[in-house]
Amino acid sequence: FQEARTMVFAINEINNNPRLLPNITLGYQIFDNCLRLGVAFRGAIALFSGTEEMVSDLNCKGPPPVIGIIGDPGSTHSIAISSVLGLFRVPMISFYATCSCLSNRKKYPSFFRTIPSDAFQVWAMVQILNHFGWTWAGLLYSDDDYGIYAAQAFHQEMQLFGLCAAFSEFLPQDNNLRDIQRIMEVIQSSTARVIIVFAPTAFLIPLMDEVVLQNMTGRQWIASEAWATSPMFHTSRYHPFLGGTLGIAIRHGEIQGLQDFLIRLRPNTDQRNNMLKIFWENIFGKETDGEQVKRFCTGLEDLSTTNTPYTDVSGL
Repeated sequence: FQEARTMVFAINEINNNPRLLPNITLGYQIFDNCLRLGVAFRGAIALFSGTEEMVSDLNCKGPPPVIGIIGDPGSTHSIAISSVLGLFRVPMISFYATCSCLSNRKKYPSFFRTIPSDAFQVWAMVQILNHFGWTWAGLLYSDDDYGIYAAQAFHQEMQLFGLCAAFSEFLPQDNNLRDIQRIMEVIQSSTARVIIVFAPTAFLIPLMDEVVLQNMTGRQWIASEAWATSPMFHTSRYHPFLGGTLGIAIRHGEIQGLQDFLIRLRPNTDQRNNMLKIFWENIFGKETDGEQVKRFCTGLEDLSTTNTPYTDVSGL
């Protein structure tokens, strides 16, 4: 939701600045991918094909054609969607899809991104290993396009520097406990004390929960950008096990006026936005005592008094 509101802010800034795109007004239509490829794919097709556009009875004209699609953030979704959009040369711009495979201009001619390819962080991680003389390290990666392509590139880069992988295991998508426990056995039986992890936070949580349960310490973790700055692991529960982790992070910059724009949001700001009501209830209306709701939303609550991922703009 924060990313969607940030896009709205950027579009408003462009439309209100006569020096940017003069005589052109940008608009937008937002689809929730529900973290599912099928939903994301259907939304993208609907956008560029116009199958869900409303036509006015007054002038028999629909909205102007879509000139580009922002998203999807995930590499797997971006690969599937841009494969089709590329056939029609419809631009797709992702803000978080880092898979190096997407740099292939022949396969993805209309894909663009505002984040570096994984090829750069793979190189950086190998440089870290080489700098500290860590020639024997383990590798964990997510069982998706992001992790698989990164792992392949990492093995190739390690060989160039004469480094060796003590083990290479993928983190399952279904978070199967047996698979997680087997991976823990591999880690504990290995003499390697350095572990590199290419995986989104959701893939890593079950493993880290098992690390805490088995009290496995004495490992040097190296994090990819997908989880290096995740607040999920910046807690006292994980600190004894992840303290001292080295990670790759994307350089951030301050966007003037963005935070004020985000916290000015109110339920009556955009009544057509069906996500807004759900967001507001999640922030202000779910303080419960057993099964009874203690507080109801009034719509007048102040977002500046909250400390949530929505109001934290440090990651943008």
